[in-house]
Amino acid sequence: MKISIRNQQKQLPVTKELRALIKKVLKNGLDFMEFDSNCEISILLVDNNEIHKLNKLHRDIDRPTDVLSFPMFEYDEDGEIDISECDFGENGEILLGDIVISLERAKEQSEEYGHSFEREVGFLTAHSLLHLLGYDHMEKDEEIEMFELQEEILKICDLPR
Repeated sequence: MKISIRNQQKQLPVTKELRALIKKVLKNGLDFMEFDSNCEISILLVDNNEIHKLNKLHRDIDRPTDVLSFPMFEYDEDGEIDISECDFGENGEILLGDIVISLERAKEQSEEYGHSFEREVGFLTAHSLLHLLGYDHMEKDEEIEMFELQEEILKICDLPR
């Protein structure tokens, strides 16, 4: 697995511990979801202003958000990744997708919800990973399933509520 993390914000420090946390959530999340393919995920860390621009550009929603997910593949009729539609990295990894996290919003939400910044970043990473894997929360039953999976991933990563 290849994980690249780029920091494009200056609001909060991006420590090696924070980078390790993001990687841990992604690796444990993929293991928990039994996704055994070699893959590549790109993480972009931004501020509220930058994620606002991306949210407007890609979703036509004119406000900042906490996280955006950009899957790089299609699913077949059985819900499996359609390998024929995948792009591959230089070492043959499936390009799973891109995740954009507003660290500024993560900090705000951690204070709003009364938990640690690390727990919030872990939550946003797990949430976005599930989006990359095809999960959504548009319907109530989808939301329940997705949030249960997120909590299991966070427990494995020692980031429970």
